[in-house]
Amino acid sequence: MSYFLAKTDPDTYSIDDLQREHKTVWDGVTNPQAVRAIKEMQPGDRVFIYHSMGQSGVVGLALVRGAGRPDPKNPKSAVADFEFLERLEPPTTLAEIKASKKFEDWALVRQSRLSTMAAPEKFVEWMRKRYPKAKI
Repeated sequence: MSYFLAKTDPDTYSIDDLQREHKTVWDGVTNPQAVRAIKEMQPGDRVFIYHSMGQSGVVGLALVRGAGRPDPKNPKSAVADFEFLERLEPPTTLAEIKASKKFEDWALVRQSRLSTMAAPEKFVEWMRKRYPKAKI
């Protein structure tokens, strides 16, 4: 199983929307690095859902149900099917992630504009400790 982080503007599509709809096709990504990350997604992988506006941070967890593939509506994009797993309460803010000093080499900290990326194992383990009952 692999782990990813996907950012979303909560005014556009929030964890509330994903929870209500239970599943979605994750789309709208065109940055080549982010598109590669989506194409790497396989069923059973986990995705940390990150709100990029307001108090930026990880707010929930999704399960990849449909593998990453080219977006039929946009040849420069890719899509994957996500299913809501759970909210992570309280959210883990970007400030907390940066303050840990454990992830300075990760794209989330280095490339703030990148919308979708692989999550390093050390982040996954850190999150498991923060949310011991979560389905991480």
